[in-house]
Amino acid sequence: MTVRFYDTQAQALREFAPLDPSNVTMYVCGPTVQSGPGIHHLRAALAFDLMRRWLVRRYGRVTFVRNVTDIDDKVLANATPTEPWWALAYRMEREFTAAYAAIGILPPTYEPRATASIPQMQELIETLIERGHAYAAVGDVYFDVRSWPTYGSLTHQSIDAMEPGEATADTAASAKRDPHDFALWKAAKAGEPADATWHSPWGPGRPGWHIECSAMSRRYLGPQFDIHGGGIDLRFPHHENELAQSTAAGDPFARYWLHNGLVTVGDQKMSKSLGNFLLAEDVLRDTDPLVVRYALAAAHYRSSLEIAPSTFAEADAALGRIRAFQQRAARALGTALPLVAADLPQAFADALDDDLGVPQALAVVHETVRAGNAALDQGDRDAAARALVEVGRMTGILGLNPTDPHWLTDADGAQSRALDVLVQELIAQRADARAGKDWAAADRIRDAIADAGIVLEDGPEGTHWSVNRG
Repeated sequence: MTVRFYDTQAQALREFAPLDPSNVTMYVCGPTVQSGPGIHHLRAALAFDLMRRWLVRRYGRVTFVRNVTDIDDKVLANATPTEPWWALAYRMEREFTAAYAAIGILPPTYEPRATASIPQMQELIETLIERGHAYAAVGDVYFDVRSWPTYGSLTHQSIDAMEPGEATADTAASAKRDPHDFALWKAAKAGEPADATWHSPWGPGRPGWHIECSAMSRRYLGPQFDIHGGGIDLRFPHHENELAQSTAAGDPFARYWLHNGLVTVGDQKMSKSLGNFLLAEDVLRDTDPLVVRYALAAAHYRSSLEIAPSTFAEADAALGRIRAFQQRAARALGTALPLVAADLPQAFADALDDDLGVPQALAVVHETVRAGNAALDQGDRDAAARALVEVGRMTGILGLNPTDPHWLTDADGAQSRALDVLVQELIAQRADARAGKDWAAADRIRDAIADAGIVLEDGPEGTHWSVNRG
């Protein structure tokens, strides 16, 4: 068994070897909860959910930390007199949690909020000042990028080629020693709510964005951990700054840097400013959550994923083929399912071991579905049973098994039972018409069933129906 991932810092595939072979440690940058989740947030979270699931299979345990940035300029900017920043952040956090759960993303081992780790952030800042890598300036504290020789090593840039750091609203630009220095602590500003301010050795204020993740990863995973994940748009400046401040403070920090690709509409990155932002709430209202999960998983996690009008229809059709085989095999094999020795196909495992190749793994799933249908056509019960078990195990690993109870609600069950009663009555009427040689009536019933999107399958064991998802 050799698991490999593409390490952003190394710019190469690397063999994965966790610090503790029985417990992989992962830290993934979670949302800044100034507004509700978009479909790109779901794609990012799903990429690392799939990775986590496979690492659990390979190593047995994963300690998975995903933070919530609940204090930030954007959170404060979106607050209103009737909804304070902390209430907005909590409401948006709940929206993210609900959207993640809807598409089967497992809850993290720990999900710390930034506001719960302010003392740890201040401790880290004090260490950086003592080591000569940070300085206070008019109530702000900045990281001195030129004091750290390896600054830029994650994205392989020289300092002078980088974009300058963020500007500060109330502090003169000259307060920074270098325009590339970035804020570790932000002094309280006029007009900001008092409850968004914490006492510190440098005066009242709040943490900068980058220091939050360094402090929380250290608190929950220790000074060194296996994987740091996030969207590719976080490489600079966020992850570059995290790496610099943590290593400058003496922490070995992350051993592997993994980044997921962006979601695009046309050839543009999805963003609110461009007006091409797809809210997760809207997508999940109109599309089966399992279909959304499949569509977001089907592209390699490091590639860009273009959302097109056909994206979800193609995912629905692919799931329909899996579901139809499972239903057909279950009917044919019945309760007397042959005993089969079936595990994950080697090609499936090899695909996921090779930088989480989900597209290649899904190809194996569909190859097995085709083989299973062929076995059913040939009456090979053992081969069909083996394919059924393998398909269940593979889709189970990916969180894409249509038979998983997660994807069935009580309402779904009631609707399915009601639909089954109606369709079975029509099937019985069709059978009576055929028995009486009333072919016109039989054809009329068949056409009415087809017009409703129902597919009939006549076989030696009777007629079975399924919904046409093609």
